[in-house]
Amino acid sequence: MLSGKVALVTGGTRGIGKAIALELQNKGASVIITGTKSIFESTEGYQYIGVDFSNREATMEFANKEKNIKPDILINNAGINKIGAFAEISLEDFDQIQQVNQYAPFILSQAVIPGMKEKKWGRIVNISSIWGKISKEYRASYSVSKFALDGMTSALSAEVAQYGILANCVSPGFIDTELTRSILGDDGIDRVVSQVPAKRLGGVDEIAKFVAWLSSVENTYITGQNIAIDGGFTRV
Repeated sequence: MLSGKVALVTGGTRGIGKAIALELQNKGASVIITGTKSIFESTEGYQYIGVDFSNREATMEFANKEKNIKPDILINNAGINKIGAFAEISLEDFDQIQQVNQYAPFILSQAVIPGMKEKKWGRIVNISSIWGKISKEYRASYSVSKFALDGMTSALSAEVAQYGILANCVSPGFIDTELTRSILGDDGIDRVVSQVPAKRLGGVDEIAKFVAWLSSVENTYITGQNIAIDGGFTRV
């Protein structure tokens, strides 16, 4: 399905990003992943590049490398979150979240478009969140970044579809990862599950398989969308 394609997955060392990278590789793509560590021992055979997307200069430097790599598929998965009361959010924290979640995908998407135009084919998938479709208390900084990511993706898709480049957002709901379990704990997970119509957490493989399909040659007409994979949570 993806033989001969080069895929770049940011934040690909764990959780959803790791599952996406593995699924793309299983579909035949050559996969490059990023993470915040300078060195990462990958047992899956990916190429690894360490980059701190909270640093604007480091992000720009990586984008220049990306232009030479010319990936066919870009998965903007790297992201950060910090929960806090609106009146207590510092500008430093707010800026850092926007830099990683909003500006980095913007910069990286700009960098890959010329190469994709040359090939007349490309796929960009931005991993957003249900908190970019709805929001709640203490999520202001994060929701701003994810709502902005959706808007950027919509505008981008309208510009590049004529070149065979499709751009979409995927918005995971509550997904069963180590991070989710460490944040929520058993009691928190029970409360969340009770609010999800599917009555369970989602699996990273469920996100990965759909992202891989969106990124494939089989997807020929879906673009500009923000697709929630959340067990029905945002429809309640």
